[in-house]
Amino acid sequence: MRAVQYRTIGNEPEVVEVATPDPGPGQIRLRVTAAGLCHSDSFVMGLPEEQYVYGLPLTLGHEGAGLVDALGEGVTGVEVGEPVAVYGPWGCGLCHACTKGAENYCPRAAELGIAPPGLGAPGALAEYMIVDDVRHLVPLGDLDPVATVSLTDAGLTPYHAIVSSLGALPAGSTAVVIGAGGLGHVGIQILRAITGATVVALDVNEEKLSLAREVGAHHVLLSDTSAAGEIRALTGGVGAQVVFDFVGAPPTLETARKSVALDGVIQIVGIGGGLLPTGFFSTPMGASVRAPYWGTRSELMEVLDLARAGAIHVEVERYGLDQAPEAYRKLHDGTIRGRAVVVPGD
Repeated sequence: MRAVQYRTIGNEPEVVEVATPDPGPGQIRLRVTAAGLCHSDSFVMGLPEEQYVYGLPLTLGHEGAGLVDALGEGVTGVEVGEPVAVYGPWGCGLCHACTKGAENYCPRAAELGIAPPGLGAPGALAEYMIVDDVRHLVPLGDLDPVATVSLTDAGLTPYHAIVSSLGALPAGSTAVVIGAGGLGHVGIQILRAITGATVVALDVNEEKLSLAREVGAHHVLLSDTSAAGEIRALTGGVGAQVVFDFVGAPPTLETARKSVALDGVIQIVGIGGGLLPTGFFSTPMGASVRAPYWGTRSELMEVLDLARAGAIHVEVERYGLDQAPEAYRKLHDGTIRGRAVVVPGD
């Protein structure tokens, strides 16, 4: 089968021929119908050799959807031909976090050598992929996998962050979204769907600000040194009850620090390398800072239900498997509108 692999530190990913995997006991093989590209992939491929821990060659793709193609010994609960999405943050399945469906916070995964697909385990950027356990599959039903696959991360990650701050987002509150790209444009829609907040979107790119308007942002602002003051002006000096930073770089975290309200929340979702000191002489009184990771299995089901209801959607650019390296270049350059999705059958 063909797969997109990261094979050499510092080089671009390659489309290569590899053996089609067979499912072992408890495993499921999917014929991949769609795989999403993410800035996390670019982050991983940009690591220097001394920091890279994901193994080589690495079949990329932690956003996956497919048709159940073959079942390993002992697998029940799914049938061959069933369309499914893959829940990515795999855990041990036995700890308190995992039994609640919060495998994204499994404390044992690293020590047991359990890694997400595309971030250690072979991922979805291939014609076939192996899923380690049936609990990591979520039925897609009649949802289009190409339109939906990015929700397994670009929908689940903002949803998890937003749900954890729902108490701070009643009617009349303000939510700031920094970065209106792949995750941010979905986060805006989720905020509009499940909260009463006024949504202010920030970005450095006018095209992404246009997308933010299209998907429901009440206000859009250029993400620069004046943004925090403009947010204060929009809120009568109060600031935003929650700031969701989907970039996580030092300048955006500074904007978050300066624009969050007293007793507000800063959610650092992006992995831009910034650090935010918090305390009496940094963040406002009562403000909390959180670094959420991915989301829970039940939250993924809820995200797909929002898509099924027409409340959220992903702007998608579609590519074939052979075009994946080009798509990664565009992702790195910031020229993808929304999310890039690779369809192995194209």
